[in-house]
Amino acid sequence: MCISNKAKAQTIENLRDNIEAITKSKNAIVGLAIQGTNPEDTLSIRGTEHFPMQSVFKFPIALTMLSEIDKGNFSLDQKITISKNELLPTLWSPLREEYPEGGILSIANILRYTVMSSDNVGCDVLLRKLGGPIAVENYFHKRGFNDFEVKINEETMQNNWDMQFLNWTTPKEANNILKAFYENKENQLSHKNHEFIWNIMKETETGKTRLKGQLPKGTLVAHKTGWSGVNEETGISAAVNDIGIVFLPNGNYFYISIFITNSIEDTETNEKIIADIAKSAWDYFSSTEN
Repeated sequence: MCISNKAKAQTIENLRDNIEAITKSKNAIVGLAIQGTNPEDTLSIRGTEHFPMQSVFKFPIALTMLSEIDKGNFSLDQKITISKNELLPTLWSPLREEYPEGGILSIANILRYTVMSSDNVGCDVLLRKLGGPIAVENYFHKRGFNDFEVKINEETMQNNWDMQFLNWTTPKEANNILKAFYENKENQLSHKNHEFIWNIMKETETGKTRLKGQLPKGTLVAHKTGWSGVNEETGISAAVNDIGIVFLPNGNYFYISIFITNSIEDTETNEKIIADIAKSAWDYFSSTEN
């Protein structure tokens, strides 16, 4: 048993070495946390540093809304009117493209747009219903997730480059949130809403070349991306992120949260960093399957 554990420890350190080889030549700050179902299968790099979430924060916003639905304050079927003046032209919004004059949508549908398509209009509609960003922050702080802050909505974030850093988390905390709400041991969500959020996380349409980029075809990944775009004056990307759960062929899985900030690499290179790290993690966990 001691020999086996030692070998395993060396292997996880080999994974760390592989990841550091991927990142060392890049002009970017890369933070990550990886955790398997075995507690020994855990590593982090810059795991306690603050990284801007960008659209990663739409996942905790959705969790907060679903918790309010479980309390009876809202329902998935509840209809919300989105007016034309809420469809801000400066925001990324597939919802606006589908409903250019506004429309009446269920909360379930708005959640799908927000999580699956990273819709900024839908995100801000949900935040207004919840009582603003502070409601999301308070929900997570009360549950012990303190390395996490949400201060502003998408409208504010997309109109002021420096403000995006107010919405931050750490790679370790992102993994903690994924784990807590997937395993649902403290019944954070009802069975119905737990199933709802993880189904739409598995159907995320953004970031196809990030966590999923180099994984075997058909690999199931439940994830949420975030992206700042590139600052036109400096050429810096403040956030290229992807957090999620990668499911293995034998039914096991691992949590992985990768945040890239202060990068002068192009977007393709930043996304390849994430894909390369995810593939290295996949190779490790596949090789240690029983």
